[in-house]
Amino acid sequence: MTAPLSPDFVNGEVSFWYRSIGVPEPGGPLDGNLEADVAIVGAGYTGLWTAYYLKKAQPSLRIAVLEKEFAGFGASGRNGGWLTGALAGSPERYAKTHGADAVRRLQRAMFAAIDEVIKVAAAEGIDADIVKGGELTVARSAAQAARLHESLAAQRRWGWTEEDVRLLSTGELDSRIRVNGAVAATWTPHCARIQPAKLVRGLAEAVRRLGVEIYERTPVTEIAPGRAVTPRGTVRAGYVLRCTEGFTARIPGYRRAWLPLNSSMIVTEPLPDDVWAEIGWDGQELLGDMAHYYIYAQRTADGRIAFGGRGKPYLYGSRIDARGHTPAWTIGALWELLTAFFPAVARFRVDHAWSGVLGVPRDWCSTVHVDRATGLGWAGGYTGHGVTTSNLAGRTLCDLVLGRETELTGLPWVGRRVRAWEPEPLRWLGVHSMYRLYRLADARESAGLARTSVLAKIADLITGH
Repeated sequence: MTAPLSPDFVNGEVSFWYRSIGVPEPGGPLDGNLEADVAIVGAGYTGLWTAYYLKKAQPSLRIAVLEKEFAGFGASGRNGGWLTGALAGSPERYAKTHGADAVRRLQRAMFAAIDEVIKVAAAEGIDADIVKGGELTVARSAAQAARLHESLAAQRRWGWTEEDVRLLSTGELDSRIRVNGAVAATWTPHCARIQPAKLVRGLAEAVRRLGVEIYERTPVTEIAPGRAVTPRGTVRAGYVLRCTEGFTARIPGYRRAWLPLNSSMIVTEPLPDDVWAEIGWDGQELLGDMAHYYIYAQRTADGRIAFGGRGKPYLYGSRIDARGHTPAWTIGALWELLTAFFPAVARFRVDHAWSGVLGVPRDWCSTVHVDRATGLGWAGGYTGHGVTTSNLAGRTLCDLVLGRETELTGLPWVGRRVRAWEPEPLRWLGVHSMYRLYRLADARESAGLARTSVLAKIADLITGH
């Protein structure tokens, strides 16, 4: 399907989120060797939250943040704007090593992190279009509805109460949002809409106000105990923290650590009042579904629909299209899905399309770690749930660096070790096979299959999803 494009259509250029605030010119780079207490590689959410909490806790710390492009260039400035409490990983896998109670503590910490981000944004004067309207998950086929009920039952087993998530009647769903073909839905209050670029740029300004130097246009070519090496000089520090998420594979020695998985988005033109009257969505909830090839969407502050999903999921050799250019067929596929959800949107056009990468560990579970013997640390592998998780990770890295034993340092993702991804061409074959099978499974289920397609189960087995 070919999507209709507006006269002002933009493809890439980082993301739509920068159209209202402008794509920033990178700041000053590192100029020679530097001594610091903590060197942070990457000026996205994780690196900036870590710097923020470290400097707040110990103002005398010398902290240097190193960034190849500009603060917020990666996933932090391109994501779907979901400040969600969803766990970045499998509760069953975390429980295998730490038990069910530890997983429940991690989940509650995620819920609390949403309010922590909102609180800091208010305290620092960051206007990021934040609305805590919760999250709606819809099912549009019998098989999706079955999975929705299975997911709800699993959440109950992991301690989610009726106050945390509940099933909506068809009438309740329609009173919130009218999704074409929806047969079942759940709602959780643990989610807020944000404008991602406004949040990350505001956070960068807050970090700078605290006295932290952010060196932009400064790519890191080597991470080793006690140093971060760049073409412009070496930063020597007691702690070197890798906070590079989907761009981790670009650092020598880390190509197979986390898979850079592509996700793409489109955004409509501003929609008129009569369309919103037909759709609803007055509560600004975030919207997802139970398809295998799932979508994520928000109603933006300026009255558009931002709609995302998987495009070309993975580039051979863990390559990255840094500027966010999105193929026409991906734009068309997202438009087809968007107009299937909301037929009233079909007479409008796409105003912007972009792509970004998220970090995926081999077991699809996030990790936070600091080795006090070497001073090396990292956090990430958020599998698409990084907006909230990065805040929790930044606070956890802070406690680990400062040697504190806290509730955060006892969470089950701390110190978690994950094996590397397979070498090529197995990585490429595995990921593309997985998503090909998911697309086929969705097609079969949409055609009337009342249970989860066996093809989706095979896809899960291939990559350990």
